[in-house]
Amino acid sequence: MTTKSDPRLPAEWEPQGAVLIAWPHPATDWAYMLDQVEECYIALARAIARHAALIVVAPDTSRPRRLLAGIAGDHPVTYFDCPTNDTWTRDYGVITTVDSRGATILNDFGFNAWGGKFDWQLDNAVTRRMVDASLLRGRYADRLGFILEGGSIESDGRGTIMVTEECLLTPTRNGDLTRGDIDQTLRIALGARKVLWVRGGGIIGDDTDGHIDTLARLAPDNIIYYATPAPGADDPAQTALLDTLHDSLQGLTDADGRPYSLVGIPLPQPMTDPDDGTRLPATYLNYLVLNDAVLLPTYGQPMADHLATQLIRVAYPDHVIEPVDCRALVRQHGSLHCATMQIPASALIYPAPTLPI
Repeated sequence: MTTKSDPRLPAEWEPQGAVLIAWPHPATDWAYMLDQVEECYIALARAIARHAALIVVAPDTSRPRRLLAGIAGDHPVTYFDCPTNDTWTRDYGVITTVDSRGATILNDFGFNAWGGKFDWQLDNAVTRRMVDASLLRGRYADRLGFILEGGSIESDGRGTIMVTEECLLTPTRNGDLTRGDIDQTLRIALGARKVLWVRGGGIIGDDTDGHIDTLARLAPDNIIYYATPAPGADDPAQTALLDTLHDSLQGLTDADGRPYSLVGIPLPQPMTDPDDGTRLPATYLNYLVLNDAVLLPTYGQPMADHLATQLIRVAYPDHVIEPVDCRALVRQHGSLHCATMQIPASALIYPAPTLPI
């Protein structure tokens, strides 16, 4: 018999066991600025390890092992040699659900690099490789026939899933499916009792067709954080997109009919790539919630960074807010949340098996 909590996609603020990251390497798009982005990944890894176990995947983990030697923290670090195309584990890492009996389900959704924009075949195989290597435990669910990125979904853990129309309805993902088909798939696979379909269009420079984790985030106490324009910025195109986002959030209620409190977090001032001048999709909404901390991407803008920190405290007053400088990370059009995927303790096998170095 299926109940409203069977299965269930936990909220990000629920207890976690580990965070998965993929180390940048010369065969990724990071090759031209590898040293810079590795500094960001070192800071990110150290911040994670202070609050949760860390899993690092790479085609050859000897380099991250060396760079992270002596990493401070009370939590284990596991290294897994595994071929990858890129580093955005939020979108190809395992999406873990639990059922009402406490069983863990390892959902392996299809990943096609945001509609075939880049190479993806190696990334699409990472979850299966982790399962085969006994890094993860639980019932493996092969959902590779349905394209779904972790950054495209938000969950409150109580049956409400929030997505954007622009992303999930992009024809290059599941073009043969209607909105109703996709809605039904989310209900079956993730236990959604209600799917909030948000409009917005995305942050300028975003490659994901408007991932929800760049625009709006569900938070405790029925708060929705959402992106607002940078104060005083002459940015009419971005402002128009975010006005649409704000309008679409008005009047939403969760699966139990309860209204939301909307809390806007202004974007940083517009950022461009120092090499070619292209617009970068910097957003504070791309934060990661850990058991006792929130890792917040920052962009070298003290006033904007500080304001975002204070606003995050509204929903997470008992968490440590840890800033991580993501100016290097955003140059490949993603940020902190995009580069991480949380995994609950029920899906982990510790001590980790002996893996090749």
